[in-house]
Amino acid sequence: MLYTSTRDKTVHVSSAQAIAHGISAEGGLFVPEEIPVVDQAFLKELSGLDYISRAKRVLSLYLTDFTEEEIDFCVRGAYAPGKFSSEKVSPLHTIADGAHVLELWRGPTCAFKDMALQLLPYLLTTAAKKTVADKTIVILVATSGDTGKAALAGFCDVPGTRIMVFYPNDGVSPMQKLQMTTQEGSNVSVCAINGNFDDAQNGVKAIFTDPDVAKKLDENGMMFSSANSINWGRLVPQIVYYISAYCDLLADGTIENGDSINIVVPTGNFGNILAAYYARQMGVPVKTLVCASNANNVLTEFLQSGVYDRNRPFFTTTSPSMDILISSNLERLLFHLAGDDDARVRGWMAQLKDTGRYTVEDDIKEKLQTLFAAGCCDDEATKATIAKTWHDGYLCDTHTAVAVNVYEAYAAKTGDKTPTVIASTANPYKFSKAVLTAVTGKEPDGIDEFAQVDALIAATGEPCPPQLATLKEKTPRFLDCCSREEMAQKVYEMLGI
Repeated sequence: MLYTSTRDKTVHVSSAQAIAHGISAEGGLFVPEEIPVVDQAFLKELSGLDYISRAKRVLSLYLTDFTEEEIDFCVRGAYAPGKFSSEKVSPLHTIADGAHVLELWRGPTCAFKDMALQLLPYLLTTAAKKTVADKTIVILVATSGDTGKAALAGFCDVPGTRIMVFYPNDGVSPMQKLQMTTQEGSNVSVCAINGNFDDAQNGVKAIFTDPDVAKKLDENGMMFSSANSINWGRLVPQIVYYISAYCDLLADGTIENGDSINIVVPTGNFGNILAAYYARQMGVPVKTLVCASNANNVLTEFLQSGVYDRNRPFFTTTSPSMDILISSNLERLLFHLAGDDDARVRGWMAQLKDTGRYTVEDDIKEKLQTLFAAGCCDDEATKATIAKTWHDGYLCDTHTAVAVNVYEAYAAKTGDKTPTVIASTANPYKFSKAVLTAVTGKEPDGIDEFAQVDALIAATGEPCPPQLATLKEKTPRFLDCCSREEMAQKVYEMLGI
């Protein structure tokens, strides 16, 4: 299988090249030139396998230049026993009749990003040996909270790599900030920026595509790659867990082979729901993909109107990992829906860069509305949903609550009773203040993050994961903060070049 670029379909690279480079030279994103198709027999077979075996089978369809032994090494390293707090890696939990939460936060950093970022270092180092064996890979990351820590943990002290993470100084939760700034490892660096996630993401993209920066790295035996979901190596592992969820429902008799499901995803950068789209296109019977947004509802508006407009107020919410107005992975979807028309994609992306908005034509709008439903949920509704869901017996974080709220509104409006998988993206203790406020009905006053953790334990009886509880014993290593314009120079400083 070869991969092409969303902005230049004359590009043809292997999966190893796509993963090693992260982004195409002209700024486009790598996509598979064809999407592999699976049938009911394949899904039935996978339903009898464990997660590692399922992942190996699915990944082999996309990473055709990786040997069977290489895929086995990567997958077993990523999902080895003990790395995730559930033997199933991403278990399902039924919260209501027909509604099943897919717990994607059982990994070492308690966020869904672990599902991909425990695997990406193995994929990337294997890909680098095939393509750029003499280079040190410099991983550059913009994060709205969870990607940063998951990437730092995944790449910590991995030979032949350096990793640098930029995050919005006032745009992550205290727990997320502590997770990043206390990260151990000799090859890691972290820096805050004065701005929001979009500023960090745009700054990283500008550095990636700056020929002068690339030349300077090359002179020092280095090259950039990405751990954001712009990297295909981040996205392809996410396809696995949606296929696995379908197989779990099949295995426990909740559905029959061939029955349709809906999938609801809280998303800001569109990567997580795009992985569900790929699973659908492969042949997993998915009826509707429901896109759930918080108050930064640019995606909801786009899917309903066909107009993408980032020229709007930016809200800092209690679901900060979704506080995004420029959804990078949407570009991949548009390329596929436009019949691989790179010229149309270049036009839309140029309009977005120049004016902050673009409008897709009616043919694309019709396809979008056939595939997707969308809804949004503000902080007050998020808080009410956490309280209701906890009253019904399940404690969820703010992002998952957005998805639950949007799902309930969708089901009430449409009467759709199709069995539904709701992606749960973080452990509630990553957002203790917001969850505690929702559960108790009053905002904690004058107590620090870990007193809030203790209060949430007392209120719910739910345990706090040890990797979060022990952060209070650690001292932050990384305290720098810069402007977007200073990011490139900060990269040079962190690399010592």
